[in-house]
Parts: sequence; C-alpha cells; structure tokens
Amino acid sequence: MKFEPGDTIVVQLTNEEGKVLEIINEKMVMIEVKGVRFPAYTDQLDFPYFKMFTEKRKADKKKIFIDNIKPEKQFPKTQTVNGVFLTFIPVFDKDIFDDDVVEKFKIHLINETKLAYKFTYNLYTGGESIFELKNSIAPLHDFYLHDVPFEYLSDNPRFHLEFELAVPEKNKAPFFETALKLKGKQLFKKIEETQLKNEPSFSYLLFDAYPDKVEEEKIDLGRLGNAGYRVYDARKIRENLPPYRSVVDLHIDKLTDSWKHMGNFEILSMQLKEFEKFYELAIAHYQPSLTIIHGVGTGKLRDEIHDILRTRKEVKSFVNQYEPAYGYGATQIYFTY
Repeated sequence: MKFEPGDTIVVQLTNEEGKVLEIINEKMVMIEVKGVRFPAYTDQLDFPYFKMFTEKRKADKKKIFIDNIKPEKQFPKTQTVNGVFLTFIPVFDKDIFDDDVVEKFKIHLINETKLAYKFTYNLYTGGESIFELKNSIAPLHDFYLHDVPFEYLSDNPRFHLEFELAVPEKNKAPFFETALKLKGKQLFKKIEETQLKNEPSFSYLLFDAYPDKVEEEKIDLGRLGNAGYRVYDARKIRENLPPYRSVVDLHIDKLTDSWKHMGNFEILSMQLKEFEKFYELAIAHYQPSLTIIHGVGTGKLRDEIHDILRTRKEVKSFVNQYEPAYGYGATQIYFTY
C-alpha cells in the first residue's frame, strides 16, 4: 500500500490514528502517533477510510408493524388549505472527505386541509412491505411517520396510503387510495434542488381535496328493453358472461399477430388491458384463484401487475414463485369473497 508524507493512517495492531512523516524505503515509513515518532512497516498500516468501509454495515430490512400508536404532540399550522402531502426531510452527515451526504430521511404526513383522516401507510421496497402504520391525523397538522435509511431508497420504494374520513360524510367517498413511487434519479434531483434553495425538506402532493362519493347511475331497464337491448336477470348474470380462464398467458404473441410493429408502451398497455379483463371475469365467476403468465424478461409487466394487486380488496394473497410449468414467469392470485 503506497503512502505519502502527511497521510493520515491507522496502526492495525493498536487501532490508533497517526500521520506519515517521511518515507524510509519501499517497506517502511516514519510515523507519529500521539506525539511519539517511530518507524513502521507499511503492511501494518491502513488508511482510515478502509477501516470505515469494512466496518460499516447496512441495516437489516425488517418489517415493522405499528397499530394505533399514540400520536406525537402536534402543533397547529397556519390556516391554509392546500391538500395532503408526503414530506421528506433529509438528515445529512459527513463522509471521510468532509462532504455532506444524506444518511436518512424523516418522513412526515402533512394535512393542510380542514378535515381529519384515518390512514393506513405502507412502505414497499423490493416488492415487500417493510413498514406499516395505522393512525389518524388532525386538520392542519403534521404527523411524523418514521425514519427511512438512505440505502432503502435505492430499491425504487413505493409509498402507499389509504385514507378515510375520521367522521364519515354521506356525500364523500368511503375511502381513498394513493401511492408514490420514487426512482433514484428523481430522488437525487430533489436533494440537489433542496440544497440549492437552502430548504429543509421537499414534498409530494397526495391529493388536494378528498374525493366525493361517486353515485351509481340508475338505468331504466324498461327503456333499454324497448330500445332493442337485451336485458338479463341479475340472478343469472354468470350464465351470460364470457367464459373465464384459470390460466391467462399475457405474452404479446398470444394476444395479437401484429405485435412486431408495436412499441414497448403499446405492448404493455395491451397486456395490462387483457389482465384487467380476465381479472374482472375471475371476480364475476367467483373463481378461487387465477394464474397470470407474464414471463420473466425485465420484470416490468410483473411489477405493474403486482402494484395493481396490492390495491385490490378481492385479493387475499398472490405469489410469484418457481413452478415447473412456468418457472418464475407466472403469478398465482388467490381471492377472498
């Protein structure tokens, strides 16, 4: 290992830091440790940052579940009504070169509306939930959720939230779901903007106003029948539905013959549309399970399907595991009714 006069070193035997004063020969240098000068072999010395890198370990990603914890003391905000936000506060530390680096993020839920909400929060990384929290947030208040180590955000994290009004209203939706999916490039850009503007945090809007309840349109069946439309008895609806499939292959060559002239976005859109079609048929026919063959490839189609399944209340569970017939290229979905 090559050293130069003035280099900071660590003596391996005693784990003490010192400084290189002069080079004696190829194998020995003169060093000073705590005011004492003495010669040392170079193979008994290390640079401090080698020791730091070899000792630093990433935190284990263990799922944490917290239910109905006591909210921290909250402070009312100014009376502005802008929406509900997810806010990231970067916590900086110094690296071995004395540069600022992000160690972790403090995640807050910001309620800048005049309504109180109950919420369920999940953080997904690598397709798995590693943190879950159920609680409530008061109007015009902040709620601290948790700290997220910086390295977790390199796995394209997905922040999923489900809201409902703390005091239900007849004209408002019974619940509202939203999700924020971040990529590393977007995150680095946000951090740079925060530093340039000298701001303590950055935020993403989840929704500006809690949605109204969507009223189902009432259909005059008599008029439809008189107009020539076929009207079915709801009790026999399954008899008039297209047949379902227990296994659906979404490979594009199984869906269309003209796929060679299609772009990636067109292919993905067609595959997801076919998935939605047979998913709805499976629900309508009360199928206990459904197997979707999505292939391996880059994993884009699989990830999009898994993101959809996480939001569906009819899904009891789903799994992408090795099967002799499909390898890792299929997901089994199990329903609950």
